Amino acid sequence: MLNLSRITFDRNIMAGQACIRGMRIPVSLVVNLVANGKPLEEILEEYPDLEPEDIRESLLYAAWLTQEQVYPFKSA
Repeated sequence: MLNLSRITFDRNIMAGQACIRGMRIPVSLVVNLVANGKPLEEILEEYPDLEPEDIRESLLYAAWLTQEQVYPFKSA
């Protein structure tokens, strides 16, 4: 089991989506920035409340989510 202590869920913060340490910074934002090639140093500059470990855990969480078995739709 993954131990992701920095990933939090609170229905009063960002409608309950996965966020970083209870802040209004969604995991999806962090993963999207990394996926689009934003250097980690720039992410940390633009979001000074983030720490390198927050980014690492965001990626671990995203990787864990993709382990779900998904059955592709049949093509037409």
